[in-house]
Amino acid sequence: MKELIFKFIRTLKTERNASEHTLTSYKNDLLQLLTFSASVLDKKPESVTAAEIDRLTIRLWLGDLSEKGVARNSVARKVAAVRSFYKYCFKRGYVEKNPAQLLIVPKKISRLPKTLQLNEIINMMDLADGSNPQSIQDRAIMELFYATGIRLSELTGLNTTDLDLNLKQVVVFGKGKKQRIVPLGEEALIWCKKHLETRVRLLTKNSDNDARVALFIAPRGGRMNQRKVQRIIKEYIMKASESVNKSPHTLRHSFATHMLDAGADIRLIKEFLGHASLTSTQVYTHTSVERLKNVYNKAHPRAEK
Repeated sequence: MKELIFKFIRTLKTERNASEHTLTSYKNDLLQLLTFSASVLDKKPESVTAAEIDRLTIRLWLGDLSEKGVARNSVARKVAAVRSFYKYCFKRGYVEKNPAQLLIVPKKISRLPKTLQLNEIINMMDLADGSNPQSIQDRAIMELFYATGIRLSELTGLNTTDLDLNLKQVVVFGKGKKQRIVPLGEEALIWCKKHLETRVRLLTKNSDNDARVALFIAPRGGRMNQRKVQRIIKEYIMKASESVNKSPHTLRHSFATHMLDAGADIRLIKEFLGHASLTSTQVYTHTSVERLKNVYNKAHPRAEK
C-alpha cells in the first residue's frame, strides 16, 4: 500500500497541481492510516495492501483519533485524504471496492481569523530599522506580507523577476500554480527597492543558482525557507504586540480585515488573497461584524448595562 500512497501523491502533484502543504498532509495522513491498520490486522505495515483496509478499519481509526483529542478540522482533512486516495485506487483498479465511499467528512469548525491592530503593525515594522541588509530584508518581507496578503509559500517562492517596481506590482504563483498579479503600496515598494539594492550582500559562497534568483535569502545563503520566515515574523510580533497569534498568516488576516474595514469590495479581496471561492473570503466579514458589535456596545449609551 505504501507504494500506492506515493503514486497517489505524485498524481496529486503532477495532474492536480496540489500545494506542497496538501501533498505533505495527505501523505502523512495515509501513512498514519496504514500504521493503524497494520496494528489492527496484526501485520507489518509494508505487507498491508489497500484492499485489506475496509470501512470498519477506517472507522476504528477515526474513532481512535477522536479519543486522542485530534481536532475536528484535522480529522476532516484526514477523511478527505482517505476518500481521495481510495477514489484514485478504485478508478485505476487497485481495489475492487471503495471502503471510503460513504465516509462523511466532519463539518469543520469555523474560527475567526486573528489580526493585529494598525498601531501594532506600525510598531512591528519600525523595529526593522534598515540598519543592515538583514534588517532591510526583514522589513521588506513584513511590508510585502501586509501590503499584499500573500501566503507564506507564495512569498518564499518569489524570484527577483516577479517584482516589478515600475508597474508597482508582484506576480504571485498560488495554489495549483495559479498565477495572479497583486498591486504594491508605497511602503512595500520603498523597502523592496532597498532590499534589491542590498540583497547581493546576503549571498554567500554556499548560494546556489536557485538562491541567486530568489527574492529573499536565508542566513546561510540559500533561498529563504518557510520556517525561517515564520521565526522572523514571530520575533517581531512578540516585540510589538501581545497577540497570541504570531505567524505570517496573522499579517495575511490583518491585510484582509483592514482592507474590508476600510470599505474594500470583498470580491477584490478574494482576488488579492488568491481564494478559489468567495466562501473562503467571507470569514473576514464575520470579523468586521464582531468589531462593529464591540464598537456599538462601547459607544451606544443603551447598548450595555
